[in-house]
Amino acid sequence: MRQKTIGKAVSCSGIGLHGGGKVTLTLHPAPANTGVVFVLKTERGRRFIQADPHKVHETTLATGLTDGESSIGTVEHVLAALKGNAVDNVHIEVDSNEIPIMDGSAASFVYLLQQAGFVRQQAKKRFYRLKKPVELGKDGKHIAAYPGAGLSVAYTIEYDHPFVGRQEYSFSLGEEAFFEELCKARTFAFLNDVEAMRSNGLALGGSLDNALVLDGSGVVNNDGMRYSDEPVRHKILDFLGDLALLPYPITGHFHVYCSGHAMNNMFCRYLLAHESEFLEFCEAEQERVREKRKGATVPQTAG
Repeated sequence: MRQKTIGKAVSCSGIGLHGGGKVTLTLHPAPANTGVVFVLKTERGRRFIQADPHKVHETTLATGLTDGESSIGTVEHVLAALKGNAVDNVHIEVDSNEIPIMDGSAASFVYLLQQAGFVRQQAKKRFYRLKKPVELGKDGKHIAAYPGAGLSVAYTIEYDHPFVGRQEYSFSLGEEAFFEELCKARTFAFLNDVEAMRSNGLALGGSLDNALVLDGSGVVNNDGMRYSDEPVRHKILDFLGDLALLPYPITGHFHVYCSGHAMNNMFCRYLLAHESEFLEFCEAEQERVREKRKGATVPQTAG
C-alpha cells in the first residue's frame, strides 16, 4: 500500500499515429508524490506537463495535453499501462508531440514497464474514494460511478456495424487482469473514417500494424481480432487512461455507456469541480483501518 515507481529508465521507439514521424519515448523513475509528468524535448529545452484533466485540449481522436505552449498527444494508452500496473510516479520523456502508437494497444508499454521493474517507495499510496454516487450524461453518452473498494468498469458500446454492434464487458482492475483482459486490445477504426482522416492530414502513421480496421465485410487485418469483443475492451482501456489524469487513483464502480475521450474528460473535470461533494482524499493506511472496521477486505491496489 505504498507508492510505486519504476526501477530504471527504459526506452522504446515507434510511429506517431497522426504525424507519422518517428518518436522515442523514455520512462524515468520519479520521486514519491511526483505523479505522472510528461517531459517534452523541444528546441527551447524541456517542457513539463503534469497529467491533469484540466490540461486536456484535444479529445477528437485521442487525448492530448497542453501547457499553453507545448502539447503532447495520444497519451491514453501509456497512461492506461501505468494505471494497470499501479505506477504512481514516473516521468514520460518524448522527443515529439505524440506518444508513439506502437501496435495500437497498451501491450508495448506494459512490456516496457516489466523491463524496468518496480520499486516501492516510502510514501503511502494516496487515492480518492467516492463518497456517494455521481452521474453525468450528454448526447446519449453516460457515465455513472458508485462507491466501492477497488476499481471496476462495466462498459457498453453500440455501433451500426455488423462486426461490432452492441458489446458489453465488465472489468475489475488488477495487474494480472489488466495484462490478460485489456492491454492487448487495439484502437479500432472503420476504413471509410480512416480515409477521411487522412484526407484531412490525420492518421498519417496509421496502418494495419497499429489499429484494428473494419470495412463493410469485416476485419481488414489478416490476423483478425485479438478478442471477440476487442472494441469494447479497448474502450475500457481508453477510459482507464483518461481516468489516470486525475491527481490520484480513484476507487469505485463505474458504469459507462458509449463514452469517448471528450465525455471521459468532462466526467473527470466534473468530479474535481465538485470534489468536496463526491470525493474523499485518503492514504492507504486510512482506508485499511476503515475497511477493517467494516469487516471488508482491502485490495492491494486502488488502481
